[in-house]
Amino acid sequence: MKIHQLAFPLLIVTILLGSSSFAQSINRKQLKDSVKRLPYFSIHKDNFFITGVPTNSEINSATSNAKYQISFKQIITRNRLPWDSYLFLTYTQKAFWDIYEDSFPFRDINFNPSVAMGKPFFDTNDVLKGFATIALEHESNGRDSIFSRSWNRVTASYSTKIFKNTTANFEAWLPFGYKNDNPDLLEYIGLTELNIEHEMIRDKLYFNIMLRKGLNLDGKGTVRSRIYYNPFKNNRSNQFIMLEWYLGQAEGLLDYQKSRSMIRIGYVIKTNEFDFFR
Repeated sequence: MKIHQLAFPLLIVTILLGSSSFAQSINRKQLKDSVKRLPYFSIHKDNFFITGVPTNSEINSATSNAKYQISFKQIITRNRLPWDSYLFLTYTQKAFWDIYEDSFPFRDINFNPSVAMGKPFFDTNDVLKGFATIALEHESNGRDSIFSRSWNRVTASYSTKIFKNTTANFEAWLPFGYKNDNPDLLEYIGLTELNIEHEMIRDKLYFNIMLRKGLNLDGKGTVRSRIYYNPFKNNRSNQFIMLEWYLGQAEGLLDYQKSRSMIRIGYVIKTNEFDFFR
């Protein structure tokens, strides 16, 4: 996989320029009231079950699989903490399931708990400009010996609206405790991630792209694109059909060095964490 060396920083500049040019429609009081109405327990990242085939190798029962993810968030308190922040816990579990093999084995399961603090930012007119979080995360596959994969990180992220109907989330992390199991992990996942989503038809059709670049100057990294389509007339549960194309390395921890090009389709309960910017 080749990722142009200038693509990632240029997209980051786009976020920084765009976030100052497009005002949001929710003010400080409205956000405070919205947080009070949020359930303590809710979705964090997308919850999905998708299945598909490779595009860069032979298609058979060994190369085709299913991937699913469950992810949720627990707000510790709706009351604002110092610096107008909020404290919450998250948990995400991602699994790769060889459902086309005879015994239906699980290839890899990744566990990702975190404790995080979030803070909204407002412009001079008291209108929501962005939402920042800082989190202490652990991620591992729960295995031992030569199959053990794990790492820890302090992650800082910032979500904002960059254009009409387009939101972006930029993440940067400071990793630690990873050199025993996977000392070259950062060569494949890097130190940053950019996630951009565009609402093409309100509540009906979305496009999402995620980019990561490994630390080295070679082609290691990730491009993941998703299309969400709502086939239902009423979509109060945020249910969609999702088409995903994953190109790059580190889709899962076990084989993070392996390059993949996988196209999958399936069912998703889409995260609503970007809804503050709609």
